[in-house]
Amino acid sequence: MRLAFSFSKKFKVIGFETNKEKVVKLNNGEIYIKSLEKKKINHDNFKITYNFNNIKRCNFIIICFPTPSKPDKTPDLSFVKESARLIGKNLKKNQFVILESTTYPGTTKEILIPILEEENGLKIGKDFGIAYSPERVDPGNKKFGIENTPKVVGSINSEFCETAAFLYGPIVKRIVKVSNCETAEAVKMLENVFRNVDIALINELAIIFEKMEINIWETIEASKTKPYEFMPFYPGPGVGGHCIPLDSYYISYRAKQFGLIPRFIKTVGEINDFMTIHMINLAEKGLKKINKILKNSKIAILELAYKPDIDDTRKSPAIRIIEELIERNTEIKVYDPHVKSVRTNFGEFYSEENIEGILKWAEYIIFVTSYSVFKENIGKYLTILDNKTKETIIINGVNI
Repeated sequence: MRLAFSFSKKFKVIGFETNKEKVVKLNNGEIYIKSLEKKKINHDNFKITYNFNNIKRCNFIIICFPTPSKPDKTPDLSFVKESARLIGKNLKKNQFVILESTTYPGTTKEILIPILEEENGLKIGKDFGIAYSPERVDPGNKKFGIENTPKVVGSINSEFCETAAFLYGPIVKRIVKVSNCETAEAVKMLENVFRNVDIALINELAIIFEKMEINIWETIEASKTKPYEFMPFYPGPGVGGHCIPLDSYYISYRAKQFGLIPRFIKTVGEINDFMTIHMINLAEKGLKKINKILKNSKIAILELAYKPDIDDTRKSPAIRIIEELIERNTEIKVYDPHVKSVRTNFGEFYSEENIEGILKWAEYIIFVTSYSVFKENIGKYLTILDNKTKETIIINGVNI
């Protein structure tokens, strides 16, 4: 959606959406993505449809479908494959297809191109063009958006790479051209695995320092004063979203096809997944301070999104925390100023109407991802709590 808005400032854009309800809302000017609510749709340049026959009207076709993982944590490319089939059936000569979905190196060449060619007999290079350009969107980031974030493009030849760069040029300040699709796909893997590794490192150190009675936050702040070769990351309840928690498994899956066992990357995923259990362990420890156990205790989960100040709950650590606590027979209430509800394996949990009520109700409180509104008002919230509850708070995976 963000990409479509950016392109609509310069080009005629058709947005394809399989959900008919969303199509109706968007065409009526209703934005269902909270971070884009202030955007105004230019209906002269931007039309939304669920009719894929309209693909024939486009010069460029960009695929931005999600790439989740299966229960066994292997890649699930069903959305990409299905979109490729729909595009292939409607593809005509001289059109250009760009994949932006996060995926492992080799997807464009080995999966996307064969499906497009198979559907109607057109041939890559002769009849249509192809490129890969990794999505670089950081929801909630007020400094960097599509326009001022460099755009990486790669293709099967230099001509197609230049074509993709020509398309993105009017909406992005800087284009970074790489030698092929696989390199462009690898860029996204590297970026997200890098973040996953550093998050895992700081999470493990947080657990170690906790045992040593060393304040992890003070340690990080002091480390930040080094003017070179240090980048601060912060402990938390695990990783969420549609990229970072998945990409380590995507590249691991691909590496195994080349006879390699990515031991380090696998360990990183395990460390971050363990943080959910660590949160439960902290809850047990905190409740003991007020002579309580997890069973039948009243626990408030605040902040349901996977990162601060957004409304996206995909793969959010909050979901896993809720599920673990429900399995231990706790009472759960949730609150989030941006999210109306969150879906778990135990049903839908709806946000309470106000934070004051849930704070007075709770015996234990978990602030999952440190929203700015909560950080700014933590002093106010502490005045609502009784002295016992003040001893049972977790913020960002660490007891306070």
